Order: sequence, then structure tokens, then C-alpha cells
Amino acid sequence: MPAASAIALSPDEELHWLALRMTPGLGSKTAISLIERFRTPQAIFRASKSELEAAGTSAGLARNISSGCAFEDAVTQQQKVGEAGAVVIPYTSQHYPQRLKEIYDPPPVLFGRGRVELLDTLALAVVGTRRPTAYGNSAAARLSKDLADAGLTISSGMARGIDTSAHKAVLETGGNTIAVFGCGVDELYPTENRKLAGQIAESGLLLSDFPMGTPPYPQNFPIRNRIISGISLGVLIVEGGQYSGSAITARLASEHNREVFAVPGNITSKMSWGPNLLIKQGAKLVQDWNDVVTELKPEDRRWLVRQCREKLHLSDELDLQEGTAPLDLGPMTEVGRSILHALTPDAPVPLDHLVVTLVPHSASEIIATLFELELNGLVRQMPGKSFLKVWAS
Repeated sequence: MPAASAIALSPDEELHWLALRMTPGLGSKTAISLIERFRTPQAIFRASKSELEAAGTSAGLARNISSGCAFEDAVTQQQKVGEAGAVVIPYTSQHYPQRLKEIYDPPPVLFGRGRVELLDTLALAVVGTRRPTAYGNSAAARLSKDLADAGLTISSGMARGIDTSAHKAVLETGGNTIAVFGCGVDELYPTENRKLAGQIAESGLLLSDFPMGTPPYPQNFPIRNRIISGISLGVLIVEGGQYSGSAITARLASEHNREVFAVPGNITSKMSWGPNLLIKQGAKLVQDWNDVVTELKPEDRRWLVRQCREKLHLSDELDLQEGTAPLDLGPMTEVGRSILHALTPDAPVPLDHLVVTLVPHSASEIIATLFELELNGLVRQMPGKSFLKVWAS
């Protein structure tokens, strides 16, 4: 289904939402307060100045709203949205992220290009420095890929460095990713990521709360960081200085009651100061994808289990009673069957042994499938990256 039809806004509704966004002096918090009181932007623009002032707006802002001065800009915005193949996602849309509504100042309107349905998935933010070390790039790519294989959508800011490594790794593995812009979704920053932006628009989602055509002003990026944190379950920091943009995102995540994760780094590297300090302050130390997944809420883990069952084509009625005959795995993937045949319930098998013996399956396929089997209760991970087959109901 095309993203535009998924939002299902009439041209008039879209125009009024855009006018609300373009009204001079109207901030996000006040706009949401007016929506909650008047229900629709059409009703806000029909309200009198006295009604608007009674709703908490200043006299000047009430005058700006009632004058309809923003509609000329809204018409231009609507044209740009159509030309870019983008969509407007209003606060009241079913696709507007519920988690984003929990932050202090959720935007009244989001702009998206790509698969808007990704806003309904579980997202984890992966962010870090624009000047990463080789270690940082490698860690960001590996963790992003493994977490995407686990069923999480990886959100980031498509900046140079860690953000770019995260997005690219997810796309290479066929996972889901969301890039949150500090400019309009019809703009491009940085310019060297033109190809990456096109790939994300095709198979992921480009997202922004800035109007179409907004340039990438430096002051926009701290503002957009609240969106990265707001749509995500948590934020994983991979390298960054003590006062970097990723540190700002981590602080926002704490304010938003999100989990904060960090990859430890070399104590002699300035790029490790940010994540190492966060770990000292209580952030979850991450060495592999499982360190993230084990911290998720039970309902979020259950959601991942359902995703894994669909991916593996597992039936909910599998009989796993102790002492039964070997499992009838039905349409499970070949790599899943191979892993379960290689494992026993009483002698842990090291991951390295599985990678060597289960040819032609790749290491990434085996690791991803082991996680899916573990979530489904068919495999248990033991110390030392070893695995047992589980026979339990």
C-alpha cells in the first residue's frame, strides 16, 4: 500500500494541518494543546480570538491564527510535499508514533518519505560521533545489523560517521531503518549520503518535523534529536565526546524515560569519553545485541517473538513436551532446522563450532536464527557463546 493512502488525509485536512505547522509563533506544545481542545485544525482556525485566548494563547498568537496568514505558506508546502512524494503525518493519525506523544513537546506534524508503516514497529536509536574510529564503525555496523535481524527497526540521523554506518549495515541485511533529518525530507545532508538517502526512501523511512525545503541549519540538529529518542525504545551510543550530539540524545532519552545503552571504548580515546561516562552513570553496557534485547519490556519481547515466529513460519502449537519424538519443524527455514539438528539438550555447542560445521549458511544467518530460536524458547544461550536445545513447554 502506498504511504500516501496509508495516511488517508483529504487535501483540505492536509492543508489545515500544514497551516497549523506554519503559523508564526505557534510552538509544538501550544499546537498540541489546541488540538486536544478543539480536536481538528479546521476548528482551531474557525475559532474566534477570544476563544483562542481562553484556550491559553497570547493575544498576538490568537491574531496570527485567526487571520489565516499561514495558509499561503501551507499551499506552497502542500505542493512541495506532492512533488517530493512525501506524506504529512498529523498528531491524530494512527501512524503517528505513540511513543513520540509521550515526550514534552511532540510535533503536531511529521513529514515522511518511504515506508510510513515503520513508525508502527519497535525502534532502537543507534547514534554516535561524526568522526568515528575503525572500532566505532565496526561496532555500530555489527550491532545495528544484529539488532535489525532481531526484529528491531534502527533509527538514526543519517549524519556522517556512526549514523551512516548503522543505516548502511541495516540496509545490507534487509532490515528496517528510519533516518530522522534536521532539515526538510526533500533536502539532503550531508551531500555525500545522496545514494544512502535514496535507498532509505525506497526501503526505509526518511522522517522530519521540519517543513519541506528547510535547510540543514546547525541549530536544527539538537531539535531533531528529540524525535530520534522519542520514536525509539532506547538509545545506543557508539563513540562520542562528552558534550557531543549523541550525549544530547542520551540525555533526552533519559528525560523521555527511555533505556540508554552504550558501547565501551578505549579509555585513551576521546571518542570513548561519552559512552564510558554514560556507563559510569548507569547506562547499560553493550557488547552484543542480546545485551539490548534482555533489557526490553516483556510486552516488547513478546512482540519480537511474534515477528520471529512469522519469519521462521513457526506454529504456536509446536509440541515441545519433554521426552517426545524429534520435532516436526514443518516449514521452518533450512538454517533453523540445521541448527536444531546440530544442538542437543545436554551438551552446549559453541557458536564457533556451528559456524564452521553448518555450511553453506553464513555466520550472520546462524547468529540471527539462533536469536530467533532463543526468543521462541527452542534454544538457550549458555556462558561462552554456547547453545543448548530446549525441551520445554
